[in-house]
Amino acid sequence: MIDPFTLAVIVIVALSLSGLSIGLAVMAGSFMYLILRGLDPSLATESMLQGLFNGYTLLAIPLFILAADIMNVGSISDRLLRFCQALVGRFRGGLGHVNVVSSVIFSGMSGSAVADAVGMGKIIINMMTRDGRYTPSYAAAITAATATVGPIIPPSIPMVLYALVSDQSVGYLFAAGLLPGLLMAATMGFMNFTIARRRGFPVDDAVPLSELPGLTWRAFPALMLPVILLGGIYGGVMSPTEAAAVAAFYALLVSVFFYRSVSFRQMYQALLGSARSTASVGVLIAGALTFEYAIAREQLARSIGDWIGGMDLSAAAFLIVINIIILLLGCVLEGGAILLIIVPILIPAVQAVGIDLVHFGVVVVVNAMLGLITPPYGLLLFIVANITKQPIGSVIREIWPFILALLGALIFITFVPDFVLFIPRLLGYQG
Repeated sequence: MIDPFTLAVIVIVALSLSGLSIGLAVMAGSFMYLILRGLDPSLATESMLQGLFNGYTLLAIPLFILAADIMNVGSISDRLLRFCQALVGRFRGGLGHVNVVSSVIFSGMSGSAVADAVGMGKIIINMMTRDGRYTPSYAAAITAATATVGPIIPPSIPMVLYALVSDQSVGYLFAAGLLPGLLMAATMGFMNFTIARRRGFPVDDAVPLSELPGLTWRAFPALMLPVILLGGIYGGVMSPTEAAAVAAFYALLVSVFFYRSVSFRQMYQALLGSARSTASVGVLIAGALTFEYAIAREQLARSIGDWIGGMDLSAAAFLIVINIIILLLGCVLEGGAILLIIVPILIPAVQAVGIDLVHFGVVVVVNAMLGLITPPYGLLLFIVANITKQPIGSVIREIWPFILALLGALIFITFVPDFVLFIPRLLGYQG
């Protein structure tokens, strides 16, 4: 007879492959587990509600989503792109560099790779493909790759999810993501420069330096958002959740009153889109919280911790194994599912091996973001292919150099923890 927990996992996998959302699939598997174990199914509901009600940090997620949607319907993205074009558009492959730099700036506002690709991505792809300067597939590939920086540089929705399952400080996790995010951006900028020289991509007309002050002034209100957010969090003025509320309010204030670029209809669409995105994430969180009860009752995390401890792996060897596992899972699972369902099982083993949980969080999130651009089911690949109307195969062919560049950054981030923890330690982190 099949063990109830094993059967629950089979049900989850089967329902997910059939097209049901991973959150609903996990809920169904969890309830089946409880019924087969002869337990009251209401235990799963109680576990889910307690996790949601006690998860004050989770309030940051819908607020960051709303801030990103408001920026996308307003003219903030367009003004930021013009500013970035004035800075780096004059170099060979300049619009590719604009793509990288704009993702770094936008990442300090949205915390979401999908928001970056959908909002900023649509504009920059149109700029790159205009007059045939870049192929649509290359524009799509670099846009998907640079969007992965969004959830690494603070603020970050995946970091909030990791904080939920690891009981770590969101503020320190945000701080730990800053240097790795900049490293990822630098590797992609170098790759774009290399490809641009090899393929002879055009050098765009340089924006006169005399226009730079005006472009900076027009983008200044938008550029101040990351400063306000990070300054408020690390200055002790507000928590990350409060900072998310400030981000949404500030985006609304700038778009409506300063730029005057958001109509009532656009605002309604932004609210509607945010509600849908929040509901999608909420279902996933709820499913993970119900499954967490089954994992705890089966003592799965402890069993895995004992198994890995018996293998006598070093911290470096353990990280290699975990990187491979999560990279493979990222090919078929979305990042949220990995963070909420897989990572909690690994936390006891991580602690047993002696790996810092903040460092591990950054490694896991970078892995999960790589999954968004890894064939066959990378979500960002499908988003940019839809924007450009290109076959998914042509986008995949163009994105491999960027995947290799990001893998190089991941290796450095994995094995140089002092690099990741440098800023958190400056802020008082004792790990």
